[in-house]
Order: sequence, then structure tokens, then C-alpha cells
Amino acid sequence: MSEEPQYSGLSQPGQSGGDQPLPGRELDGIGPVQPAAQPLRVEMPDHRPVVMYTIMALTVFVFLLQQSGDALRAAGIKNYCVSYPVNPFFLNDLPACFGMKVNIYISELGEWWRLFTPMLLHGSLLHIGFNMYALYILGGSLERFYGHWQFLTLYIVAGFAGNVASFALTDAPSLGASTAVFGLIGAQGVFAYHNRSVFGPLARRALRDIVGLALFNLFIGYSIPGIDNWGHIGGLVGGVAVAWFGGPQFELVGTRPDLSLKNKRARVMIVLAGLGILILFAAIAQGVILFPL
Repeated sequence: MSEEPQYSGLSQPGQSGGDQPLPGRELDGIGPVQPAAQPLRVEMPDHRPVVMYTIMALTVFVFLLQQSGDALRAAGIKNYCVSYPVNPFFLNDLPACFGMKVNIYISELGEWWRLFTPMLLHGSLLHIGFNMYALYILGGSLERFYGHWQFLTLYIVAGFAGNVASFALTDAPSLGASTAVFGLIGAQGVFAYHNRSVFGPLARRALRDIVGLALFNLFIGYSIPGIDNWGHIGGLVGGVAVAWFGGPQFELVGTRPDLSLKNKRARVMIVLAGLGILILFAAIAQGVILFPL
């Protein structure tokens, strides 16, 4: 798939119409006139956002299960949150009872999966609607440039990092995909910064917009009670770290006017970066359990 974006420092298309001077032809002492530059055709990565849509579909499916507590109990699934209540609102929500971030379940019962599963859980239609809209806006372009498995690594590690930060810094139960979504915001900013020499003014404008978006959402998180801002900050840090050490860094290759983007980093780098960040945050969680404040 080819597009014709504007690139900083590259030749721009000439004006059409009229007779064009031939190479070397002189015009009344002005000197040789060069032919008009040809439009650049840059082949862009074209990874379809299948992982993003799969995550969205799975999250919506889990949300529907959250609304079906009576049906799940009828199927024989016991709600043990009744015996260990943390929030009365979720007593009839079996997926939330089994999967939301609850510190006491993690530290005393060893339920480590609760540092991953909150990414699939939501507390209301507005909650899931906002997060899935943000995932749709951010995820498509990132998966296009990152690739499928690389994007999945980024999403999972950022969400895990956010839940660990929440586990370490607040006792409040929490759930939601916003930890991972904030990781995508951070990754977008790093992508724009690392590739500013290729995308030029477009990257610099995107970087300003991303920084503004992150600051605005963090401000909203501090302004409204009940929002897990520590989870947002942890997800942002996790996404920035994974993207910084493993995200794509492109260069233009080929012969003008037909160019393509080539990633200077091996694709395995983001998996290695994600694994390193995952181990680091897992160690932080283990330290919180062993040495509680």
C-alpha cells in the first residue's frame, strides 16, 4: 500500500501544467533549470489491526458475562467474594470477583492473575465505552507500525505494569483497560519522538498532542474520585519503557521517488524489552508482598 505523506527535508512535488524546461536548458542568463521534483511514493507498513479488534471483542464478551451473574451461578460457578467481600457493588459480578485487582487476594491468597485480568473487566457501560473508544483510536496505528505480536506484547505489559503500580500504591480494588490504554498513549509519544526525522513536522505535532492528552487525562484522574490514577501512571510508564527499548525506529530506504520504511530494530527487540519490563514489575509486586509498608 502506497501513500504520499509530507516528509521533512525531502524533495517536494513540482507544479503541473505548461512546458517544463529540459535539463541543462538556460533561460535568459538565469542558468540551468532543473526539472521539477517527482512526488515521493513511500510504502508504509500495512499490518491489519486484528489483535486490537480481538482484544475489543474479548473485552466486550467479558463485560457481557459480568452482567450475567445469576446465569453463571446457575451453571454452578460459586461466588466466593461473598465470603471475602471488598465492594458490595461487585458481589453479583462473578468475573469481577474472580478477576479484579484486590490487594488482599493477591498478597494473602497468591492470586497473581489479578495483575492481568483487570484489563478485561469494567464497572459500567460508560467505563468500557470510553476505554474501547480510546483503544480503537490509539491501537490501529500502533499495530500497523509495530506488528501483531509486538502490539500484543506492548498492551499486556503496559496493563500489567499499571496494575502492579496500583497494587503497590493503593489498597482500593480496581478494574479496567485504562492501565493498558495509558501504555498505548506513552508508546505513541515514544514512536513520534523516535521517528521525528522521518515524519518531520507531523511527528512533532503528534508528540505535542500526545503529551497534552496524557496530562489532561491524568488531571481528570486526580479530579474525579474513584479513578485509579496510580494504575494510569504505572501503565504510562510501562508503555513508555517498552516502546523506548523495543519500539520501531524507521528509516527511509530505496531509490527516489519509490521509497519504503525499514525498521532499524529487529522485531524481537520489543518482545525482549517487554519481558524485561514484565520481570521488573513482577519483582516490584513481590517486594510489596514480602516487605509491606
